[in-house]
Amino acid sequence: MKFSMKEGGFTAQLPYGQLDVSGDEQYGFRPYQLLTASIAVCSGGVLRKILEKKRMNVEDIEINTNVYRNAQEADRIEKVEVHFIIKGKELSDVQIKKAMELTRKNCSMVQSVIPVIEVVETFEIVPV
Repeated sequence: MKFSMKEGGFTAQLPYGQLDVSGDEQYGFRPYQLLTASIAVCSGGVLRKILEKKRMNVEDIEINTNVYRNAQEADRIEKVEVHFIIKGKELSDVQIKKAMELTRKNCSMVQSVIPVIEVVETFEIVPV
């Protein structure tokens, strides 16, 4: 990726479109938001593939995150909580827990950050 300086931040032209990044939300996505989104969406994509391969009847997956930063250490991200709300039919806690374990092992973003950032994944099932 190539980033060019712009007012208030940096920008990159990517195949999907323009990515504006800045420490100020007025000018683009903040770096911690992109890191959090990468962890959440990578996990969600891996989970979705696993559930599809297991032929589980999932209608929707919503992902909520919480980020904990250390103000004494340059606002370093110390913990990311990723909570999945899985809507579907005939889903069991045991099945989803196993899928979540596989997700953690196979998500490249989670595996990249867990040596220095605590990543906690939780889920809830919403029957439809």
